[in-house]
Amino acid sequence: MASGDPRALIERLARERGDDFSSLSRLLGRNAAYMQQYVRRGSPRRLAEDDRRTLAEHFGIDEALLGAPPRTPDRAMIAVRHYDVLASAGAGALAEEGRVLAEIGLPEKWLRRIASRKVSELSIISVRGDSMAPTLADGDDILVDRADAGDRWRDGIYVLRRDDALIVKRIAIGPAKRRFAIRSDNPAWPSWEDCAPSDVEVVGRVVWMSRSLA
Repeated sequence: MASGDPRALIERLARERGDDFSSLSRLLGRNAAYMQQYVRRGSPRRLAEDDRRTLAEHFGIDEALLGAPPRTPDRAMIAVRHYDVLASAGAGALAEEGRVLAEIGLPEKWLRRIASRKVSELSIISVRGDSMAPTLADGDDILVDRADAGDRWRDGIYVLRRDDALIVKRIAIGPAKRRFAIRSDNPAWPSWEDCAPSDVEVVGRVVWMSRSLA
C-alpha cells in the first residue's frame, strides 16, 4: 500500500483487524460516521493531529503513513502532561482531577520502550508519603501508563483508586485466579494480602520515576 494514500491504508488495516468505521470513530471520540466520511467521501481532507496519532498507535504504524510530516525517530518527542495530583504512598490522597502543571517533552522512542504502545495515555503525577520507601519517596514524580491496567495488569507498582483516594502500591498477583496482594515496600506500613479486582480501581502502572537530589 502506498504511503501517500492514508484513506486506503486505514480501510485495509481496519479490514484486516476486524475494525469498522464506527468503532474507529468512537476511538477518536467522534460521531459514528466520522471515519466513513473521511475514508469514503474525503471529508475532512486531512486528519487532525490527535486523531492521526491515535490511529497510528491503534494500528501500530508510523504517523507519516497517515499524512504526518516525516520525523527523525531519535529526535521525535511526545508532550506528556504533568498534573497537580498526588498519589499517596501513605494514608491516601483525594482522587480529584488536577490542573496541568506542565507539558514535558520526552523522547518517543524511549517512551515506547518502557510503556505500552498508547503513549497518549501517559501522565506524570507526584507521590506523597513514605509507605513505598525506599522505592518511592515523598515528592517523587512518577510516570503512569493508564493504558497498562485492566486485564493487562501483572506484578508491579500501580496507582490505584480506593475509597475515593489515590494510592500507589505494589501489586503481587496471587496463585488463585483474579486474586492479588496490595503491598507497601516500607514494612512500617500495612499490606492487604487477599484482594479482588472489585476492591480497587486500577488507574495505571508506574513505569518510571524521577527524584530531586536537592
